[in-house]
Amino acid sequence: MNPKNPKGIIQLDNKNIKCIIFQIDNNNSEILSTATVESRGIHNGVIVNISKAADSIRQCISNAEKKAKVFLKKINVVIEEPEFLCTKFSKHKKINGSKIHKEDIEFLLKEGKKQVTLNDEKQTIIHIFNYNYVVDGKEFLEEPIDVYADHLSHEMTFVTMPKNNLKNINEAFINCDIEIERLISNTFSLGAKLLNKKELEFGSILVDVGFEKISLGLFKNLALVHSTTLPVGINHITKDISKVCSLDLNDAENIRNNLDFTFANNHHLFDENNFLKSSYFESSNFRKISRNLILNVTKARVEEIFTTIKKQIILPEFNLTGGINFVITGGGSNLLNLDKYCSDFFKTNVKKIFDDEDFEIKFSSCLGGIKIIQDGWETEAIPEINNKNIEKIGFFAKIFGS
Repeated sequence: MNPKNPKGIIQLDNKNIKCIIFQIDNNNSEILSTATVESRGIHNGVIVNISKAADSIRQCISNAEKKAKVFLKKINVVIEEPEFLCTKFSKHKKINGSKIHKEDIEFLLKEGKKQVTLNDEKQTIIHIFNYNYVVDGKEFLEEPIDVYADHLSHEMTFVTMPKNNLKNINEAFINCDIEIERLISNTFSLGAKLLNKKELEFGSILVDVGFEKISLGLFKNLALVHSTTLPVGINHITKDISKVCSLDLNDAENIRNNLDFTFANNHHLFDENNFLKSSYFESSNFRKISRNLILNVTKARVEEIFTTIKKQIILPEFNLTGGINFVITGGGSNLLNLDKYCSDFFKTNVKKIFDDEDFEIKFSSCLGGIKIIQDGWETEAIPEINNKNIEKIGFFAKIFGS
C-alpha cells in the first residue's frame, strides 16, 4: 500500500496521547494506523514540560508512522484546557430596506473577530461558529442573502486560548520536527463524533468527565454555542477520600471505583457496623472509617462538580425541561451509576456514551476531528485559502478571511 497524501491527527490528554494516520480519498476517510502512548509533560491540555511532552508526542507519532509506513510533515491537534475561553455575542448592521449581501455578513464577522482580538490581545482564536442570524427580529438559521431588511444581527461564538499556551504547544511539535496544521477543540470534535445531526440542530449538552478535568459543550443549530473546561475530575474524588480518611491513593481509588454513585447500594464496601471493610486496606494501615464519612466526602465533591456545570448551562434555549439531549462521556462517566446520579441531579434523561474497549469510543475525539477535516463544518468559519473541501461546507465558512 502506498497512501496518497496521508494525514495525521493527535489528541493531547493527561493520561494518554492518541494518534491516527488516515487518508481521504473520494470523500471517504481510511484509517491507516493508530497509536497510543502514556502522556508526559502535559497537564489538563497545557504543556508543563516541553521536553517530556515532545518525547511523548514524538513516540506516539513515530509508532503510528511505522505502522502506516508513511512520514508526516504536518499534523492536526485535538486539545482542551481550562484556559480555553468561549465568548458569544452579536454584531449588528443597519440594512435600511435594502437586500442583505455577502459583504454585510462578512463585515459583521470581521467586526466580531476584531472585537475579540482587541478585548484580550493575549488570546488567540481557535474556532469561530455562526450560531444565528436575526433579521428584523426574526431568526434565520441559514444565511439571509438577498433578503430585504432594515436590520441584521449576527450571533457568533468564539473559542480562544492563551497565546503563550499555543507557543508552548508549537514548540513541543517543532522539537518533533512536525508542523501543526490546525488545532481543534476536543469538545467540538467529541460533539462531531458522538452527536447526530438532529441532536446538534435541536440542542445537546455534552459533558466529558475526565481524570483531572471536565469539559462541557452546548450545541445548537449545528454550532458549538458555549463550552468550558473545569480543572477538576474524578481524580479529585480519589484525593478527597485519601486526604480525609488518611488512606493511600491506590486504596482511595479502589474505593471510588467500587462506589455506587446513587449512594444507595454500597453495602459491599462496609461491614455490619458500617465501617469500611478490611479488604480495602491494601496499602494503608487498618483503622475504623465510617460509611457516612466516605459517602459524605464523595457526595460533597460530586455535588460541587455538577453544581458548577449547572451554572454554566446559562442559555434560555437549553432549558432542561424542554427535551434537550444530555450526554456524558469520558472515563469518569463509567463510574458506577454516575449517569443515574446526573439524571437525578439535573432532573432529565442522561445518556452515557463510553466503552474503552470500543475503537469508535476510545478514539472518538480523533475520529470527530477527522470528520471535521474531511467534510468541513457548515457553521464554522475557517480560512478559505486552507480549505480543500470548500464546495462541501457552508457560506459562513467560505467568507472568513485569515
